[in-house]
Amino acid sequence: MKNTGTIYLVGAGPGDPDLLTLRAARLIENAELIVHDGLVSADILAMANPNAQLISVAKQRARHTLPQEDINALLIREAKAGRDVVRLKGGDPLIFGRGGEEAEDARAAGVAVEIVPGISAANGAAAAAQIALTHREASSIVSFVAGQCKGLSDQDWSGLAGKGRTLVIYMGVKTAPQIAEKLMADGLAPDTALAVIENGARANMRVLRGVLAGLPDMVEAKRVKSPALIVIGDVTARKNSVLIQTALEVAQ
Repeated sequence: MKNTGTIYLVGAGPGDPDLLTLRAARLIENAELIVHDGLVSADILAMANPNAQLISVAKQRARHTLPQEDINALLIREAKAGRDVVRLKGGDPLIFGRGGEEAEDARAAGVAVEIVPGISAANGAAAAAQIALTHREASSIVSFVAGQCKGLSDQDWSGLAGKGRTLVIYMGVKTAPQIAEKLMADGLAPDTALAVIENGARANMRVLRGVLAGLPDMVEAKRVKSPALIVIGDVTARKNSVLIQTALEVAQ
């Protein structure tokens, strides 16, 4: 057994195994230990070696299986015991995945880290819904923000959405009323087009379309659940953004 193992921070993408990088697929298939988030799909976990140990550290709003500090400690402890650890995350490890924190703690503890990027939730979901996050005729700027975090009402989102811009909001289902109120208070028109992509790039994907003022009612009426992204901007209203109607639900 090696003296110290390596921690691999691996992006699992939006959930479709076909969207994994080759590096990610090989690590998953050969891993002895996989520590995974709740957003990692069952199809991807099924790729693991039957003898591998799988540890879930799934997080839910207001309830964590393990606090982040304990997750970091778990990764370091296992690596120092000589085991290579695949830390598997939905999307990309460095986009709202807290991979930066885990990497910093591992390096401080003298443990080697490798980061394997994944297709981000925003890129994967938008591609599956055929929504171009940037478009020569509609948007030259795209911004990512977290809709579920401390001090949401105090954050300054002015300028992130509007003409020529696309705003993608992660983890915004529970705070949809506050998000809509915040953006309209910052000057965004109530009739600004948006889409909510639930379970992006998965077999049960839904794409709901509406306007900013109607976001809270749409989320409640359609019983939207995480994982879901909110995409705000003119790109969501373009005719070519939905080509495969059978996979989508359109909110009028």
